[in-house]
Amino acid sequence: MTDIANDATPPSNTTTQKGEEPALHRSLKNRHIQLIALGGAIGTGLFYGSSESIGLAGPSIILAYLIGGLAIFMIVRAMSEMSVEDPKAGAFSYYASRYWSKRAGFVSGWNYWFNYILVSMVELAVVGSFVNYWFPSIPQWASAAFFLVLITAANLLGVSQFGEFEFWFATIKIAAVVAMIVGGIVVLLLHLPTASGVAASFANWFTADGGFLPHGLLTRTDQSQWTGLLMALCVVMFSFGGTELIGIAAGETADPRRTIPKATNGIIWRILVFYIAALGVIMAVMPWNTIDGTASPFVQIFDSVGIHAAAGILNFVCLTAVMSVYNSGLYANSRMLYSLAHQGNAPAYLGKLSRRGVPVAGVLTSAAITAVAVVIVFLWPQFAFNYLMSIATIAGIINWSIIMITEMHFRKAVAAGDGPKELAGLHGDEALKKLHFPLPLPRIMPWLVLGFLAIVVVLMCLSPSYVVAVIIGPIWLVILLVAYQLTQSKR
Repeated sequence: MTDIANDATPPSNTTTQKGEEPALHRSLKNRHIQLIALGGAIGTGLFYGSSESIGLAGPSIILAYLIGGLAIFMIVRAMSEMSVEDPKAGAFSYYASRYWSKRAGFVSGWNYWFNYILVSMVELAVVGSFVNYWFPSIPQWASAAFFLVLITAANLLGVSQFGEFEFWFATIKIAAVVAMIVGGIVVLLLHLPTASGVAASFANWFTADGGFLPHGLLTRTDQSQWTGLLMALCVVMFSFGGTELIGIAAGETADPRRTIPKATNGIIWRILVFYIAALGVIMAVMPWNTIDGTASPFVQIFDSVGIHAAAGILNFVCLTAVMSVYNSGLYANSRMLYSLAHQGNAPAYLGKLSRRGVPVAGVLTSAAITAVAVVIVFLWPQFAFNYLMSIATIAGIINWSIIMITEMHFRKAVAAGDGPKELAGLHGDEALKKLHFPLPLPRIMPWLVLGFLAIVVVLMCLSPSYVVAVIIGPIWLVILLVAYQLTQSKR
């Protein structure tokens, strides 16, 4: 198999000598990687979309986040296994192209780019609702336009500056989640009265309208819709999208062999703590059936106990969280386009870097497409949250599936002596034992994860909001495959 490593990513120096081509700068540190991944995963899904997931499953949503989190952890572990040995911009798109096929790299890369365009649309679609909390007269489209320009400008700086922006964006919302958890526990311990009229207590998990599992595992309602713990997995999986940013950033990480494993092992339990602890406290302070979705549950919980100033602060945090996700998404998309260009799967202009090592064309192209998409969102606002989140979920499932399949091809290549250069000359189990950060239970884990993702797709078929995505997903894959064939026929 031809090694395209040198083509996929030019040498990554922290400085560019006169006369040399600009290169990606390996200047992201462990704290940047940790917070970039958290920034991508803790946003709309937690601060805004958690109302929907709570409505579907009640307190048992905690179990849904635990199950989904474990699946995502294994997906990130599979990608990190490859990133540690062969850190490259574009991550799984490069790995799919290198270890599976160029067609797989094309599909993976463009699907991921499309996924984050959708996620960006979702984030920018709700940013106006947070601004309107203070300034109801400002049109939501104006808020979206302002923050799109602001974040695009931040991404045109060097990667270390981007890392600092994202570090502080993510730090703000993490601090807020921790403060909310601590504040909620204080409310519980002091038995403060709430607007719902029900005493704050962890007993609310089991006593409020149906108990811990109010809709069972899967229940058909009188409106012929499905609810329950399993249905909540669809929303949960959208929430966890973004954790794979660890792999995207590997090509600009100072010490990937040390940083990537540390970030991977640390990221999942932190996400689980933030989601499970935060939602657990919310549903203890406020019975789950009083969370109506008219505002973020994080804002609603403080309004319910009369602490309106804290609610305003938390609304700012929600705004920061949304911008953090878009910031991470624009970064990921620009690097993905850069990698696709070096694979020969995207126009060559997207593979050029500024002297600061920034793929400016990739940043501006992604931002421009997002701007057009956001206009469409504001022309059909109901379409935005009803369908975009579901389409982004199916796009994420496609990429996660490709990651797991690519990992199996990667291990086959390593065993055959066709792995990364450092493992050259080694074969079979001897080569596989040299992997620095192997996936647990590698013979069965990819199949378990793929089976789980298949179950989520089946569940999406039962939801009116998600079934559209299940139809669009295969059509989108056919479009990508046809596009690949057309690009190849022109060469």
